[in-house]
Amino acid sequence: MNQFESRKKVGQDRPKSDIDTQIENIEKEIRETPYHKGTEHHIGKLRARLSKLRERLIESSTKKGGGGGGYAVKKQGDATIILIGPPSSGKSTLINKLTNAQSKVAPYAFTTVTVIPGMMEYKNARIQILDVPGLIEGAEEGKGRGREVLSVARGSDLIIIMTDIGRPKAIERIKNALDRNGIRLDIVRPSVIVDKKVSGGIILHSNIQQDLSKETIKSVIQELGIKNAEVTINEKLTIDRLIDAFSTNRVYVPSINIINKTDLSTSQSTIHHSPNTLFISAEKGIGLKELKEKIWKTLNFVNVYLIRPDDDPNFDHPIVMKKGQNLMDIVQEIGSNFTENKKKAKIWGSGSKFPGQEVSLTTKIQEGMQVRFI
Repeated sequence: MNQFESRKKVGQDRPKSDIDTQIENIEKEIRETPYHKGTEHHIGKLRARLSKLRERLIESSTKKGGGGGGYAVKKQGDATIILIGPPSSGKSTLINKLTNAQSKVAPYAFTTVTVIPGMMEYKNARIQILDVPGLIEGAEEGKGRGREVLSVARGSDLIIIMTDIGRPKAIERIKNALDRNGIRLDIVRPSVIVDKKVSGGIILHSNIQQDLSKETIKSVIQELGIKNAEVTINEKLTIDRLIDAFSTNRVYVPSINIINKTDLSTSQSTIHHSPNTLFISAEKGIGLKELKEKIWKTLNFVNVYLIRPDDDPNFDHPIVMKKGQNLMDIVQEIGSNFTENKKKAKIWGSGSKFPGQEVSLTTKIQEGMQVRFI
């Protein structure tokens, strides 16, 4: 089977719609309009209009991506990761190495035509990893099964962008495709509070000097469909961050970049990459230990150990939580059967000033903490 036949099997490209044409026209106008203070207001409104059109496409693909063709995948375990990359970059080989999945491996493109889930167990965590069809050029426009892949990506806890040593630029291309589809990598939500009103127009509050004019900010907000609201801005905003603050379909996901098949080349030192990039060989097992640890740290996981009422401190009953959570989060996670009427806790090990220290349930958890609820 050649690549053309494989592609036909994956699915035909989505025909261009009226929304696509509108998007292309607005993108062309933005490119051809010089950006300065005099055009800031106009470009802001154009970008807001462009965002609304893209949201309509995202909503459509999300509905289609949730069912049929094997794309409905139930989330399981402590976290869900999606592997995204171009065809034949080694994703199937990697998931087979990391998990109990049996994803078909072959030397031609588009081997994976559905979502293949696998479960990786690491440091007491059960981490679901999804292998999806390769993301080809133009995926966000509907080529191959790009729309469905991007839909699955929106529901993940971590995105691994994977390419091979011969195509390092694919990482940036895929990041751009994710960004155009409302998936923001490795950043936090804009610090903007919106209190909608029934009248009064747009009222702005901010102690931070903004580069954008008040008129631009108000017109962008109104273009996004909000006519009356008190808006408190707690960061210096760009137009894109302003639009994100008022867009309901944005998701914020951490990511890891992987360049695979490094055993086939010695040129990795000449490839420009970020500290977030790992060089591996899935087939040879090179770098997989480092990858597992990177996944653990990026997900902000920690192990906390539950101590039963009559037991001495031990490491027999781990529970995987996240940095920044507190003991009350553990109570809510494990349910009332274990912690009914418990108002405090005793802790040992990490975080304790002395063994068996009595603390409130607002105490922040730490890796290796042992806790008995009392």
